[in-house]
Amino acid sequence: MVDLPWGGEAEPANADPESEHADAAVVCAFQDGTLAVYDDRVVIERVSRSQFEDKTIPSAAIRGIDYAEGITIGYLQLELSGVEPDTGGLLSDPINENTLHFGRGDRGCARKAREEILGHIG
Repeated sequence: MVDLPWGGEAEPANADPESEHADAAVVCAFQDGTLAVYDDRVVIERVSRSQFEDKTIPSAAIRGIDYAEGITIGYLQLELSGVEPDTGGLLSDPINENTLHFGRGDRGCARKAREEILGHIG
């Protein structure tokens, strides 16, 4: 990590999420974190600037996915059993510990991740 002059750290330039999650079915590097989908769990690793912590969610706890591609920024939100999903406003996306945002270039990976997760929960 590199210390930035305004405090905090820059993400390492050589960070390779796919090599860190080589046995995952799908790995997506999104704007606010990395999503790794395994057969039995989903791992969310947050960027250093995130207000949320890294987390691992068992597939059995996931009941669905709220997915929107958006015009410029899309999101993928994991809906968990017993937890009410977050909602955004008229012009804003939901922001919570189970939501990741992606740009237009990452839509394909987001779609693959959604389909893989849905395949393990249904």
